[in-house]
Amino acid sequence: MSAEVLIVFLLLALLAEVLGTLGGFGSSVFFVPIASYYFDFHTTLAITALFHVASNLFKIVLFKNGIEKKLLIQMGIPAVICVLVGSYLSIHLNAIWLEWVMATMLLVMAIVLLLKPKLQLPANTTTLVSGGSLSGLVAGLVGTGGAIRGLALASFRLAAPVFIATSAFIDLGVDMSRSVVYLVNGFATAQIVSIIPYLVLVSVVGNWIGKEILKHISATAFTRWVLVLVIATSLFTMGKLFFTTFVT
Repeated sequence: MSAEVLIVFLLLALLAEVLGTLGGFGSSVFFVPIASYYFDFHTTLAITALFHVASNLFKIVLFKNGIEKKLLIQMGIPAVICVLVGSYLSIHLNAIWLEWVMATMLLVMAIVLLLKPKLQLPANTTTLVSGGSLSGLVAGLVGTGGAIRGLALASFRLAAPVFIATSAFIDLGVDMSRSVVYLVNGFATAQIVSIIPYLVLVSVVGNWIGKEILKHISATAFTRWVLVLVIATSLFTMGKLFFTTFVT
């Protein structure tokens, strides 16, 4: 990767980090489509997981007072278990059709919740466990499950710092778990290891910018912002999948 290409890649990663912080569900939902244009599928999984470990560590530092322990346990444990399953399956399966299902499902759910804010997912244990399980499984398979977790957490109408801190702590467990599987199976090449220090810096700057922007956004606007980001990401992912499946 040339210096010019690396700079463009890092700027796009910074944008993904800022948007991921604002959305509360992490940068991977934006970063995976970006990385997939530069790397093969398995390398994308590895670089996303390693980037996200650094990103979530810094989010926890910034929003450490907002962690909701009950939500963390009920969603985090099934997420970590299922991400291990998904990571193992990613070694053997072609996940492109699962990406289609995920993008379509998220698009429909987010549009419905945005247009009918009172018609939301129930704020109960079932939502947390199922949301954690599905987000972990999909994260292991295709590199990103944060939007699913974001939709589940959005049903609890959390304040932005609580939403971000709780989501980041869950995501940290997910990313550390899948990173081990990816590293053991040789997904991390020497090239991406050399890029990780730059991505750590990107995560610090992106999280800080996102936190500063969040100071000026109300709780209601924040929830709408999450759903809008999910819609945008779903459309972007579907466009990428259409090009990959039917054009190339």
